[in-house]
Amino acid sequence: MPSKSPKRARTESLEEKKSRAERILRQMKKEFPQPKTALLHENPFQLLIATILSAQCTDARVNMVTKDLFKKYKTPRDFANAIVTELESDIRSTGFFRMKTKNIMGCSKALVEQHGGKVPDSMETLVQLPGVGRKTANVVLGQAFGIVSGIVVDTHVHRLAQRMGFTSEDTAEKIEVDLMKVFSKKHWIDVGSVFILHGRKTCGARKPRCLECAVNELCPSAILT
Repeated sequence: MPSKSPKRARTESLEEKKSRAERILRQMKKEFPQPKTALLHENPFQLLIATILSAQCTDARVNMVTKDLFKKYKTPRDFANAIVTELESDIRSTGFFRMKTKNIMGCSKALVEQHGGKVPDSMETLVQLPGVGRKTANVVLGQAFGIVSGIVVDTHVHRLAQRMGFTSEDTAEKIEVDLMKVFSKKHWIDVGSVFILHGRKTCGARKPRCLECAVNELCPSAILT
């Protein structure tokens, strides 16, 4: 009789995890052959702002907001010189709008004053900007510059990494380290994008659709009924 409980994962060696990770990524890329961020942008700066806005907000909502936002504010200087209450109103629907306004204006001011209005292309420099952590920096470096710096860990990646048995950690930084151990560096950019797409489509937080999952035979948490 088919099991209605998650498969129990046996202890795997690092090499076994690497092999399974490669097979999972290969299978998932058949479904998402050209994985990329869903955040609409035309340049690295727009992606940086969109990613800051995406915290605790859906990409679809961010795209609705930035459609008009990027027509109104075109450069870092525009955002740096924005009227606080006006910008807060412009991005209110993304949530946490006061903190996001503070970060966007602070980040934009730093770009103007310290980087000639250009978005830096290094992890070390990006994470020094207000409102920019490793996740945001990884998104910008990978998607805007094609630079492999790490693996984006958002809530979807966090969830999938644990369910697939690649980590038992609970912080983004430690999960990223574990994922970088099992996935080849040349795939790091794609890993984050593919996991996010798979998490949205199939491996939801409340009700994963394991029977429809392309990698259910490779996932120790899959519930096959």
